[in-house]
Amino acid sequence: MSSLLEKTVLIIASFRILSGCIEILAAFLILKYNEIEKALIINSSLAIVGPIILILTTTIGLIGLTDKMSLSKFLWIALGITILIYGVKK
Repeated sequence: MSSLLEKTVLIIASFRILSGCIEILAAFLILKYNEIEKALIINSSLAIVGPIILILTTTIGLIGLTDKMSLSKFLWIALGITILIYGVKK
């Protein structure tokens, strides 16, 4: 399967492309409205997209690795994600 993309990798890449398209759309909207207040609202809205894409892609990647990793490594990853989410929580 070296010539074909693995399904999990394709899904992760697709989410990242979607995230990038949303970012580019937001930039165009900021330029279109040309107002600092609206620019801040649009920019703040992107704060929702980033973490959602991060969580989705990480979850999909971990599901793709379930048969290749030990339980202890999954626990370390889960702990790291928990600490990351706690660290950015307000």
